[in-house]
Amino acid sequence: MKGPAYRIVTDRLVVRCWDPGDAPKLKEAIDSSIEHLRAWMPWAHNEPQTLEEKIALLRGFRGQFDKDEDFIYAIFDREESKVLGGTGLHTRIGEHAREIGYWIRADAEGNGYVTEAVAALTRVGFELEGLDRIEIRVEPENVRSRRIPERLGYAEEATLRGRIRNAQNEPRDVIVYSLFSDAYPESPSAQAELEAFDAAGTKLL
Repeated sequence: MKGPAYRIVTDRLVVRCWDPGDAPKLKEAIDSSIEHLRAWMPWAHNEPQTLEEKIALLRGFRGQFDKDEDFIYAIFDREESKVLGGTGLHTRIGEHAREIGYWIRADAEGNGYVTEAVAALTRVGFELEGLDRIEIRVEPENVRSRRIPERLGYAEEATLRGRIRNAQNEPRDVIVYSLFSDAYPESPSAQAELEAFDAAGTKLL
């Protein structure tokens, strides 16, 4: 394992570890998209948060990242002037595996940014982290979100009934998409153009 990658640069994006100083940009992205996010993101029902709450949240994200507990990333434009969304290589599904989650601000939807970010994280996961498996879990009704793993070569494995809960504590189904290391080289994600760097700025990919 060579990672984690703290900073990933793609054609149009910078995908990097959150820093507490990003709090104003994160707050602006979420505040401008609350209703858009509430449709699928249970955490959005607790918004808007104060700037102080956002700083505390990002301090927690950074701490988890530095301690190899979880890897939560910001999605920025190339100039890092605007938060476009968020993603992550989450550790919650066990050893040698990660789950990629994602969200996008309302005015950035439909531009392929999430697909670009997920392809980059997929490549980082297999080539730097040495993972055996990466999963993406999506609600069946979220057609736009489902297209992302399908576009990147992930296989639909199963629909799990009532496995997640929304902000009202109601059970919801989830589709599990998976990509295994043996299938990764033939997937579109393997062709993702990127540069990846560690915490010291040393190039990893």
